[in-house]
Amino acid sequence: MRNVKLFDSADHKFILLNESEPGEEEGIRSNQYLIQHNGVGVLCDPGGFGVMPRVLAELLRYLEPKQISGIFLSHQDPDIVGGISTWLEMTNCPVYISRIWLRFLPHYGLKDMSRFIGVPDEGMPLEVAPGFTLKIVPAHFLHSEGQINIYDPVSKILFTGDIGAAMLPLDNDDAYVDDFAGHIPYIEGFHRRYMCSNKAIRCWLETIADLEIDMIAPQHGPVYRGQAVADFLAWLKDLQCGVDIMQAGGRFV
Repeated sequence: MRNVKLFDSADHKFILLNESEPGEEEGIRSNQYLIQHNGVGVLCDPGGFGVMPRVLAELLRYLEPKQISGIFLSHQDPDIVGGISTWLEMTNCPVYISRIWLRFLPHYGLKDMSRFIGVPDEGMPLEVAPGFTLKIVPAHFLHSEGQINIYDPVSKILFTGDIGAAMLPLDNDDAYVDDFAGHIPYIEGFHRRYMCSNKAIRCWLETIADLEIDMIAPQHGPVYRGQAVADFLAWLKDLQCGVDIMQAGGRFV
């Protein structure tokens, strides 16, 4: 599977760049997304160092690196931030990440932090171009203490980072979730262990309640669309996870 245009109009696109094929990465396969509006774009979770050349090759189908007006990092993990030094060399744009991770980023070998913008806990608007603004949405402790999402009001797609992530078999390369019940085995174990608590989930659900969401685009696995969006959110609402199921001695129920 190559790039997938999740939304495509004359002046606006939301693209799953899909840099990896099944079996190519020894780690977890990750998704990188490009939100393009007219002649500029935002790159969401550009990925680790090893995947950077492929992500760049896919990006060049649509934009030059200098046309990127912002890079968005949903949290601090290396599969998101590992390649950021190279992206900083190829672009001129600011990089957005939760303010609590700014002091950790120099450990990725970054010496100049002047282009990084710390997103406040409550989120913020992100103007991509005149007349077009994305919404950065807080999703704390799901799973990162400073997890943030990005909502595109044109495509009505919510990029959720690790929320909704799936651990698929290497021979499964589906682009979309259409049968949510059949998808649960690929997400349940990850969400029960990696999401902090049901309280954190419910805070996030309340935060996004007023958003009109046609698709949920996670950092790992296929994109939720149609009825699968509502089914996933309903399933998540009652999920017991993280500290809810933790017991003494390092055991989880």
